[in-house]
Amino acid sequence: MDLGTTPLLDPADASRSQELLAEIREHRTVIAEREIATVRAIAEWAAEHVVDEESGDAATLTERGLDTGLPVAGPGAPLISDFAVMELAALLGRSLDSGRSYVGQVIELAYRLPKTWARMLDGQVPVWKALRVADTTRTLPEDAVGFVDRHLAPFAHGITWAQVDRLVEEALARFDPDAAEEKRREAQDHRHFDIDLQQTGYDGVAHVSGVLDAADALDLEHAIARRAKVLGQLGCEEELDVRRSIAAGELARHDLALDLQIADPDTGKTTRTVPGRKVELVLHLSATEVSTRSTNNVARFANTRTPISAEQIREWTGTPGTTVIVRPVLDLAGHQPVDSYEIPDRIRRQVTLRDHHCVFPHCTVSTSPTNRTSRCDLDHIQAHADGGATCPCNLAPLCRGHHRLKTAGRMTYRMLTPGTYLWTGPTGQWLVDPTGTHDLHATDPPDQ
Repeated sequence: MDLGTTPLLDPADASRSQELLAEIREHRTVIAEREIATVRAIAEWAAEHVVDEESGDAATLTERGLDTGLPVAGPGAPLISDFAVMELAALLGRSLDSGRSYVGQVIELAYRLPKTWARMLDGQVPVWKALRVADTTRTLPEDAVGFVDRHLAPFAHGITWAQVDRLVEEALARFDPDAAEEKRREAQDHRHFDIDLQQTGYDGVAHVSGVLDAADALDLEHAIARRAKVLGQLGCEEELDVRRSIAAGELARHDLALDLQIADPDTGKTTRTVPGRKVELVLHLSATEVSTRSTNNVARFANTRTPISAEQIREWTGTPGTTVIVRPVLDLAGHQPVDSYEIPDRIRRQVTLRDHHCVFPHCTVSTSPTNRTSRCDLDHIQAHADGGATCPCNLAPLCRGHHRLKTAGRMTYRMLTPGTYLWTGPTGQWLVDPTGTHDLHATDPPDQ
């Protein structure tokens, strides 16, 4: 083909391409208009659900799964009923934390960033960008957020996020220097070190991330680098990155092998001893997988509820000092009620193995014991005081927020079969089963 004389598209193709581009542009315009209409409606809806500060029912933000106690929007914005936000979040198909944050962004825009809000309603600033700007200003005092709104609104359509962050920092420093200094001092409190066991898969690896003090980070880097080098000198043929990961595990095992003694600072006498390694791996392996050496067998790593190879389990259980405990198989649909309100460990284990997360529509808060940032309660679906049994057939995990919503009577639910729940609320009905949440007003329920 002679690209110098032959057109890349014939005239008919070029015309069709232009038609498609025009169609895409029209779709985007309609979507933008609908997004603006939705945000406007949510702002009006929120105005119908304002509560007093004294009521204690206002929605608050969560950070890293923990309640901050801060209203969903900044000072001067109205307080919104948390129960109402829960109902809206279910309607929108959002988790509780996501719903609170989203409503807060809308309220922040409508009441504290009026210039940016007006430009968004006019279509001059994309909805997603305006909401993200609102997310950065919630902690600012009223005069500071006014400063941001005045300087930001005319340029919001093209401003970068680095510029937004600098403007917010400047506003805080100008109008609340004490808070700015406190924020600087508290930066060290945001240090963390996370091991994400929830993402562990069949390959048997886990992801680690953290924010450390610089001096601690240098010490850790030196220890891991030195140990990785020694492993190579001792004959380990793995790549350097792999040796570094092995070195981190060896550092951990060295520490866990020690019984740490706590001494009285005045007398030096040992007051208590912290025992060493007590890590529990819950692994499910069938008799077939135990008897065969095939690496194609798939077992279950219950700590993270992910598949794992039988060969990986054999490697772990072969580690020196490991104790293997074989537990009987649980019937997840079994019924063994007790007379007391307190839930025995065997029933708690059965329910959490059956339901892996909060059973409220769209909620994803895990029941896993490794979930450090939030937790689920086991709820008596029919209250124990009203004759409800303490039995797996009358128990389901609910996160704290949705447990409060159910207890307050804002929404009700019942168990249809073990692991399948029908929720009823002011805005509709939802079916929650092992496949997810199904809006019964939007789609036909799955076959039962």
